[in-house]
Amino acid sequence: MSAPLLGADRCAYLDSAPLQPGDRVRFVSPSGPGSAESLERAVGYYRDWGLDVVVGDHVLDPHPRASYLAGDDDGRRQDLVDAWLDPDADAVVCIRGGYGAMRLLDGIDWDRMRQAALRRDGRPKLLTGSSDITALHEAFRVNLDVPTLFCPMAGNDVFRDSEFVREDVRRWLLEAWRGRDIVGPRTEVLVPGVAEGRFTGGNLSLLAGAMGAPESLDRPGGILFLEDVDEEPYRIDGFLTQLGRAGRLGDAAAVVLGSWHECGDLGAIRALVDELLLDLGVPVLWEQGFGHDPNALSVPLNVDGSLIARAGEPERLVVGGSL
Repeated sequence: MSAPLLGADRCAYLDSAPLQPGDRVRFVSPSGPGSAESLERAVGYYRDWGLDVVVGDHVLDPHPRASYLAGDDDGRRQDLVDAWLDPDADAVVCIRGGYGAMRLLDGIDWDRMRQAALRRDGRPKLLTGSSDITALHEAFRVNLDVPTLFCPMAGNDVFRDSEFVREDVRRWLLEAWRGRDIVGPRTEVLVPGVAEGRFTGGNLSLLAGAMGAPESLDRPGGILFLEDVDEEPYRIDGFLTQLGRAGRLGDAAAVVLGSWHECGDLGAIRALVDELLLDLGVPVLWEQGFGHDPNALSVPLNVDGSLIARAGEPERLVVGGSL
């Protein structure tokens, strides 16, 4: 079987919902560990939405050395690959972030993953997750060219604590994406303008940490989303500087900044952003709301959209929209 050409399938979920009741979702934990309690809770949410949940064999495995990993690399990778290769799977759901997804990438047979990328209805399977899962979003974009969803994860406390998060994720999974405006309640326009292109990005430290890896050599341009958690301003300075030196910022048609949860003085981060991003010559949004915010918004990646931030008009960030 030859590898499918998937570029046109970035639009697959603009006009039809990714999932419907009865569809199969495979739960995996490519990064940090969870607990039996959090797993049970996560399964319950998705089953309440009418979805058929299958849990990876190694999700609750301990790691022999590192308590920050959800089992050894081989087991975590096997769960991810098995989930994607499952011909009955419609989505692969990462239930936690933390650290560890990047460790899996070099051992994946991407040709085999491409051959299994389409579900039975002919549309691409969907990968979901956020934070450390940025490493997978980037790898799936470059190697498979499928749409993915950067969203809060059901094994985390935020999913338990925020009814808004649960409902927002449910809508992204069970409703079509076209026309959704993902401007957050605190969004501020730092640089006005308009832009359109592919939505890419995610967690800033993961994007910076991948510089020099194969995924980083593909610079897609478009609208770049950035956020982070638990990083001091000087480290955010370094990450942004690295993205700038590598050309990822210069290639962007616009930059959308999400939450900087527990990253120290927000004023210091804002001053840093003013220093490093305002002279790029592209629109810049501040505090869009995706990332690690307690009521974080979801953002689809590897899909096209538009940003409209003209003076005197409400800002808009529209999935599938064009100028």
